[in-house]
Amino acid sequence: MTFRRSLLGLAAIATALATFSAAAPAQTAYKPEYKLSLVLAPPTAWGQAGKIWADLVKERTQGRINIKLYPGVSLIQGDQTREFSALRQGVIDMAVGSTINWSPQIKQLNLFSLPFLMPDYAAIDALTQGEVGKEIFSTIEKAGVVPLAWGENGYREVTNSKKPIKSPDDLKGMKIRVVGSPLFADMFTALGANPTQMSWADAQPALASGAVDGQENPLFLFTVLKMQNVGQKYMTTWGNVADPLIFVVNKEIWASWTPADQAIVRQAAIDAGKQEIALARKGLVEPGKPLLKEIEGMGVTVTQLTPAEREAFVKATRPVYAKWKGTVGADLVNKAEKAIASRKQ
Repeated sequence: MTFRRSLLGLAAIATALATFSAAAPAQTAYKPEYKLSLVLAPPTAWGQAGKIWADLVKERTQGRINIKLYPGVSLIQGDQTREFSALRQGVIDMAVGSTINWSPQIKQLNLFSLPFLMPDYAAIDALTQGEVGKEIFSTIEKAGVVPLAWGENGYREVTNSKKPIKSPDDLKGMKIRVVGSPLFADMFTALGANPTQMSWADAQPALASGAVDGQENPLFLFTVLKMQNVGQKYMTTWGNVADPLIFVVNKEIWASWTPADQAIVRQAAIDAGKQEIALARKGLVEPGKPLLKEIEGMGVTVTQLTPAEREAFVKATRPVYAKWKGTVGADLVNKAEKAIASRKQ
């Protein structure tokens, strides 16, 4: 009898161990490498976001989670607008992505592209670090991707090869390269320009040949890509649209990590995001805005709009703002407007 009980006890232990062994791989079967998608590579601030995140995660997990950067959205043949779908499908494990590029799949992300919604950096922070940011993260998570932290690609300022832009009239008839978002096409059409959507790979020769007159992008890209060499001799800083970035992980990948490692990856994303935002704003928040001085030193005429001049652009794009407010969601836009109005400067 005692022998039989012993056998039964051993059998129960064996069953428990077998069950544990079967369940354990779901939590501990880590991939040897995780693919992190980026549009831009280091040394851009965007590229640095991915590098800092990957380095922090590797250090803090003692090598359990190794992340490899794939800049140029190379995992999806350079098609930026497919990145979010690829994240949901598991083609991409992780990303630091653009709200503009993901807006076709998550309509609420068009909030940040509403013309002249965010007049300064305090306004961006009021949205990303407040209730609006939390609501957007909840929407992204429901779509099948785990959002962890915010970064920043900066304000998109307009440049061209023709003349200084000080009023909407100055844009009339200009061919401007824009990103693949209908909102941007609507915006530049309202200003009298001729917006042309194309990849950056196609845009550079088009700018150099004069087939396209201008473009809009964050200022750090101007210096990295030396855009004065493709005919961009005039720049206007108008604070039109800023592009927050989002650190995310595919939902299945996230679930495969232990809670302890999830916490490490999340905190690493938050820390990397803070460092990257400082990099994105470098030279623009200091007295005298040294980045603008650097660009002027490249032979570029830099125009900084007066409040009255900027207001003319705001007025001209108001119909676009009103149209897209309904697409984004009136309640979310109203909440954003309220947060900006009450921001601390």
